[in-house]
Amino acid sequence: MPSFDLPQTQQDALLQAARQARRNAYAPYSNYPVGAAVLDEQGRIHCGCNVENAAYPEGLCAEAAALAAMVLAGGRQARAVLVVGNGGDGNWITPCGGCRQKLREFGAPDLPVLSANEVALGPRYTLSQLLPESFGPGHIKAK
Repeated sequence: MPSFDLPQTQQDALLQAARQARRNAYAPYSNYPVGAAVLDEQGRIHCGCNVENAAYPEGLCAEAAALAAMVLAGGRQARAVLVVGNGGDGNWITPCGGCRQKLREFGAPDLPVLSANEVALGPRYTLSQLLPESFGPGHIKAK
């Protein structure tokens, strides 16, 4: 599913879910709350927020939390992801390098990755734009 083919209803639902998740973030150290929403292969939306920890790097990114919620619910394929943070004006939030790799585990290179803040949608990317020449499940033979 190319990033520009995401139906408006799904985009709106992802945006609302990610914004709500961001409001529940636990970010007392960075003061940078993040929310993420992942659309799975069954059309369900799974949310996550960042959860910081005084013992860095033991915190959890919003995207990783959303993927964990997806797996817990039985989802195995991410079809779209939307991340909400404080960004804007050329400084939009995107998943960190570790989360890009986590998204690659469950998403194809053309996975739509959308960014937003509390008032607007930001740029759209594909996972391959954010993680070119990625290493994914297809590189390893499952036993």
